[in-house]
Amino acid sequence: FFVDSSCCDVGVQDKAESRGKGYKPQIKPNQGTLNNMKNLYLSARRPAAGVGCHTALQTVLLLLSLVLFGAEAFCPISDGSSTTSTALSALQAKKTAVIAGATGYIGRAVVQESVRQGYETFALVRSADKASEYSSDFEGARVVECNVCEPETLQQTFAEITEECGGRPIDLLCSCLASRSGIKKEANEIDYQATLNCLNAGRAVNARHFVLLSAFCVKNPWLQFQQAKLKFEAALQEQTAMTWTIVRPTAFFKSVSGQLEALQSGTPFILFMNGKVKSNPIAECDLATYLVDSAKDASRKNKVINLGGPDEPLSRLQQGYMMFKATGQEPSFSFADVGIFDTIINGLQFWANVTEWEALQNAAESVRIGKYYAVEDMVTTDPNEKYGTITLQEHFNRIAAEGQEYDPYVRQFSNWIGSALKATNAFQVPRWLKKQQAQHQQSANHPTAAASTPATAKTVFESE
Repeated sequence: FFVDSSCCDVGVQDKAESRGKGYKPQIKPNQGTLNNMKNLYLSARRPAAGVGCHTALQTVLLLLSLVLFGAEAFCPISDGSSTTSTALSALQAKKTAVIAGATGYIGRAVVQESVRQGYETFALVRSADKASEYSSDFEGARVVECNVCEPETLQQTFAEITEECGGRPIDLLCSCLASRSGIKKEANEIDYQATLNCLNAGRAVNARHFVLLSAFCVKNPWLQFQQAKLKFEAALQEQTAMTWTIVRPTAFFKSVSGQLEALQSGTPFILFMNGKVKSNPIAECDLATYLVDSAKDASRKNKVINLGGPDEPLSRLQQGYMMFKATGQEPSFSFADVGIFDTIINGLQFWANVTEWEALQNAAESVRIGKYYAVEDMVTTDPNEKYGTITLQEHFNRIAAEGQEYDPYVRQFSNWIGSALKATNAFQVPRWLKKQQAQHQQSANHPTAAASTPATAKTVFESE
């Protein structure tokens, strides 16, 4: 009970190794031992009858606890044993974490990481039925059904969580809320107002630290959801009741993996802007670790932090070669003129203005989102803004072998772009890419072994 458990890593196995294998740690503290220790300590703190000073009695009982339960129950002995990890996890569990947006792609990873680090974790979900689909991701956490769009009920939920934790303040309030479509109405409801509701509910119960999962793309905000995120960021920075950390990841692995299934079925990898747009995305588990750690890292308090993965900036062309390498297929690319986005956007926006039909306005915004990610770099170059251990090639290798979680928005958008390009005959193969493909076909060796590396793709691209 005297160990500052926030300084201890409670991981049972090496973080990178276990996550690379899809390992999901389960924290199961030995509550019997913990309760016995707690009762002994509390009894020592109560004044003994007829005794003016109870310090001696306290010392005796603590020594007795050491004899009965062992030193590892009190000290962070790093011997890798389950007893040590269990004791440390139990101590750390005296801290509370609340995760909003817990059923999302990153939200589920944050819940798992919070549990792994020993927090008493509350996962806020809109629908308990939907959360049951991800039951394995919520092992060790408490699932709380609530509507983050209803501020009064949300504040009541936070009050109940605080009361259930014995009045302890919430140590970590992490928002992974994000609008699914990015259209104006949903962006304002979720990226701004619902996230603000969480902040206000946390302030009402004296929560200590707010961690916001934002986005790197807000640096150039010409989309509705980006403007909504910036509006909340400003509100978070203006208040002084809680410390905060704003994390802006460049991209998630999932967001650059949407063409995998199409490639495996024989469809070429689609490139815009000659494939030169770059990013260094981050793995969801690495990002989750960074988010949870921000609550106890003083250097991150009241900071806005851009965050990318461990890779050097990778162009879409390089990423395409990496994906073909993972699937073991012959590289095949199709180049598309980015002007197709403008054609579609202008047409939709024209009729939206004429008819004042909201559905057309939303459709135009959806295509603007597609164009944004087709033409904008998502890159961090500062070494302090690169984090994690899992590389994009490792991710591609894993999902090529095991498959990936279905995301209707990412997959359907990829399919829609492919269909639209084919329908308008927008496919073109630039000269430098034709030369590259010809070299593959003439090679006596397997092409993916010799030419599918990012370095080769980079050399060919830059030479042109």
